Amino acid sequence: MSSSWEPVIGLEVHAQLRTEAKLFSAAPNSFGAAPNTQTTEIDLGMPGVLPVINRQAVELALRAALALGCKIQPLSTFARKHYFYPDLPKGYQISQYDEPYSSGGKVPISTNGELRSITLTRIHMEEDAGKLIHDDAITGGGASHVDLNRSGVPLIEIVSEPEIRSAQEAGAYLRSLRSILRYLEVSDADMEKGQFRCDANISVRRAGATELGTKVELKNLNSFKFVEHAIAYEIERQIEVLEEGGQLVQETRLWDEKAGETRPMRSKEHAHDYRYFPDPDLVPLRIEQEWVAAVRDQLPELPHEKRGRYEQELGLPALDAQVLVEDRDVAAFFEETVRLHPHPKTVSNWVMRSVLRVVSESGRELTDLPLTPQQLAALLELLEARKVTAASAREIFQEMAVSGGQPQEIMHSRGLEAVADSGELEGLVREVLEANLGQLEKYRAGEEKLFNFFVGQVMRRTQGKADPTLVRDLLTHLLNPK
Repeated sequence: MSSSWEPVIGLEVHAQLRTEAKLFSAAPNSFGAAPNTQTTEIDLGMPGVLPVINRQAVELALRAALALGCKIQPLSTFARKHYFYPDLPKGYQISQYDEPYSSGGKVPISTNGELRSITLTRIHMEEDAGKLIHDDAITGGGASHVDLNRSGVPLIEIVSEPEIRSAQEAGAYLRSLRSILRYLEVSDADMEKGQFRCDANISVRRAGATELGTKVELKNLNSFKFVEHAIAYEIERQIEVLEEGGQLVQETRLWDEKAGETRPMRSKEHAHDYRYFPDPDLVPLRIEQEWVAAVRDQLPELPHEKRGRYEQELGLPALDAQVLVEDRDVAAFFEETVRLHPHPKTVSNWVMRSVLRVVSESGRELTDLPLTPQQLAALLELLEARKVTAASAREIFQEMAVSGGQPQEIMHSRGLEAVADSGELEGLVREVLEANLGQLEKYRAGEEKLFNFFVGQVMRRTQGKADPTLVRDLLTHLLNPK
């Protein structure tokens, strides 16, 4: 990107709330059911029905807003946002427009080791639309099918100020926001299930300019990778158009990941195109201060707060802390292991290198694996007591992560106890030296790097079960007799 241009990016994130029922009906809020089985007359937009606000949804929305430092409005209203699409049976979406339930707030981000915050404009509540399924396999003719299970699912829309300046910052913002929502148990925020979706508004302007350029919206980005790729491409596209003397059009574009480019979808709507007006079926939403105070008192420690505590109280490097707090379950696993084995950096190393690796390889959540903090702490105790070597510990860990079991039992059953008998090891060391007289002569002639060769030979003979420290001590003694 040319340094003479500055990108200006604002993000609109839709997050499904983790409720049992939908926003205005008693239909289940669940994922994966057969099409059109999780609906009521209200979700289908039948005439003569009345929506009723879901208190659980409001409380979860409150948790999100308070955690992000938003100002809660004591009185807010719902409006009808009109547009016509096959998956919107009423012909309008119930949303909040000029009187949302919250405003302001901030999302903390970390990029290139720098901590800062992105300001929020507002968070408001609305219902989700249904979903179109394009499935040639059903008819063989490219037909589209409407599934209204998602219709009426409660959402919060989190709107940022245009303070993001790069694709990297946009990715950091989304990761931070998703992590916070999951810590709060406000949303599962599973991007593959459409529970956390992003629209990006992007413009560019000359460096130092204050006026905003022509804005282009990228619609329905549902992975961090897609967001970063799409924004980076769109920034370069807009700069290229302007530098060639062209003009940008305010429009909505879609990201084509296979082609690696954005493509026009439609001209961008303005708010008046939706013909907003207050929903006559819903009374204003009143949020009492007592309710706000009760929700605030129940807020958990948030990822950025936890990260600071890990650095200051546990002495962890910033990178370790950042990785460990990203997922709530990983942070809980780490903290419980540290409680049982109070060596934070050692535990951090194992969680980052081994625990996160098996989570990634398995494709499962950490809580679904047969691996507990108690098992990892017990393994680290064996390692610290030099009852197993590092290589054997990794082998034991792998079996625990796949099949469960206690580390000491696995150690005994697989014969992985460390060889720590000095008499037995000294005999093995002497055998190695006698079997490699040529290398021994070179070592004593000054090729000291061969020391590690002898260590490796001893470890190989013991199948990695020899105590490495004891092996080195014995070699030092035998190779350099006084």
